[in-house]
Amino acid sequence: MQAELPASAAVVWRPDAAMVEGANLTRFMRALGVASFEALNARAAQDPAWFHDALIRFLDYRFERPYERVLDLSEGQPFAHWCVGGVTNVVSNCIDRRRGTPRYEQEVLVWEGEDGATTRWSFADLDRETCRLAWGLRRLGLGRGDVVGMVLPNLPHAAAAMLAVAKVGAIVLPMFSGFGADAIAQRVNDGHAKALITVDGSLRRGKPVGAKSVVDEALAHCPGVRHVIVLQHLETRHEWTPGRDHWWHELTAGAPADVAAVPTEPMPADDPFLLMFTSGTSGKPKGVVHSHCGFPVKTALDLSICMDLKPEDRFLWMSDMGWLVGPILVFGGLLVGSTVMLAEGAPNYPEPDRLWRLVERHRVTYLGLAPTVARLSMSQGEDALAGRDLSSLRVIISTGEPWTPEAWHWTFERVGRGRVPLLNYSGGTEVGGILTGTVIHPLKPCAFAGPVPGTGADVVDADGGSVGPGVTGELVMRTPSIGLTRGLWHDRERYLQSYWSRLPGVWVHGDFASRDADGMWYVHGRSDDTLKIAGKRTGPSEIEALLMATGLLVDAVAVGTPDPVKGTAVVCVCVPRPGIDEAAAVKALSAAVVAGLGGAFRPAEVALVADLPRTRNMKVMRRVIRAAWLGEDPGDLSTLVNPESVQAVRAARH
Repeated sequence: MQAELPASAAVVWRPDAAMVEGANLTRFMRALGVASFEALNARAAQDPAWFHDALIRFLDYRFERPYERVLDLSEGQPFAHWCVGGVTNVVSNCIDRRRGTPRYEQEVLVWEGEDGATTRWSFADLDRETCRLAWGLRRLGLGRGDVVGMVLPNLPHAAAAMLAVAKVGAIVLPMFSGFGADAIAQRVNDGHAKALITVDGSLRRGKPVGAKSVVDEALAHCPGVRHVIVLQHLETRHEWTPGRDHWWHELTAGAPADVAAVPTEPMPADDPFLLMFTSGTSGKPKGVVHSHCGFPVKTALDLSICMDLKPEDRFLWMSDMGWLVGPILVFGGLLVGSTVMLAEGAPNYPEPDRLWRLVERHRVTYLGLAPTVARLSMSQGEDALAGRDLSSLRVIISTGEPWTPEAWHWTFERVGRGRVPLLNYSGGTEVGGILTGTVIHPLKPCAFAGPVPGTGADVVDADGGSVGPGVTGELVMRTPSIGLTRGLWHDRERYLQSYWSRLPGVWVHGDFASRDADGMWYVHGRSDDTLKIAGKRTGPSEIEALLMATGLLVDAVAVGTPDPVKGTAVVCVCVPRPGIDEAAAVKALSAAVVAGLGGAFRPAEVALVADLPRTRNMKVMRRVIRAAWLGEDPGDLSTLVNPESVQAVRAARH
């Protein structure tokens, strides 16, 4: 497949000598004795054990007991074991190491609510709140290996909750705070969670939204949950189950004042502390497992070494704690020692330019955003940034979906004023970053400087052979990375089938990518059917399950179509049951998706058709449906048993 590179492939920014000299990446390469980024990637791919051992030492990631071997491939690349024999805890490295240093009493977490209320915590404040909750969790009998779910919006206590769970040796399962009961119940049950942390309510676009009431509805179907910890934040109506439900402030009331009296659990370095569910193109959500030595080290490599996050930075990246960006912000920011900025609600409420007001008010230096946010701001017209002082910005990073050239140029020129590097960052929940921008490389619109070292990233054809410049192929990893998931939760075979089955010994990521003649990399979107809606990733099956649960349909398919703001919008093509009121059904189906997954996933359209394109073994052809909806060539239809259905989908669009 020939690449469709951005129309403008010219360099638009180059770092000056001072930026290159002061970059974390420059210091790292010098420490390792390599002369260039390309040489670093080559040696890391050739000798991943050498690279990751050097990485851990450079980051000063600390162990109570040193590891005997950094990498063990006795079970093959899919099941690499890291830091064998080592004992550590991510919280020891993010919080405990700051005790007794000047940084401990300095501001590290800033929160702003929708109403403008502000909370500021030092490392000491965050440590105390983490220890208090950890003490309370231990009182409930929770500890090593127990899974604790979390349904919390962006509140300062969400950071403390993730840290407290990891501190006692348990595994935190963050979930999107806008999920409906069905989505929460599925993840809680699949994760075998014993407890859940939530909030009574919070503001969402100016309206009180109850979280506890949704959790209660979900837990009616989750018999394994023994305890629910509820943060008192915004009073909303909800039920209370004595013996199961505990107010956060009451559970932690008797905790020792001395943080040293609440020890951090020493854990085998490669044991899990984070369970993130992500959706593929079919089947139920996949439980991605990250370890104490893996996720934080890889996140620091991505953020600090490749993209130059520094301890003096003020780091804002508006995302729910239930998506990977939340843990990246908390664990990555704290490990580096940066000041983390959290904001309740959305980047465009209560003012359309709220994100830029936050940057101005809190003097943010390091900003993460999704291209969706840029497109939202662009839709506000020429006055979107009028009067906003964004001069504090030093670096902007972006992930979640591919850029359009228009949105990239707007962000670089209007937000960064043509002086701030806009660094592309792409990967996934399963591995963190695979491709990255850096502050020592020139910038081309929508491009990446290259692979994150240690991933062995490549672009290959269908047989696994590397392709040359200007050719689009599959993005793969040839080298085991310390940040790669340790597998899927209780599903070894699905892990192998999902990522390792297409090309032996190679991780197939599911993105189309290419390189240009100058060595710049580009990502062209998903090579499977996974949907990314406004940067939030889900699978068609989750949406389809919600549609079918209404009882109104015979069959349903969800596909993604281009959207000028979200990047991708959901279109639901459905076969209704005979005799239903079709107008009422369309409204009910849209409402079911919103109730289950949140407003971001509201379908752009719900179309009713007599049948869906199917193969001879009755497999529904999403590719064909999407092409027919968009008026594109659907390709080979010879396998369909009902080719007339393609025209019916086209007609439904018009």
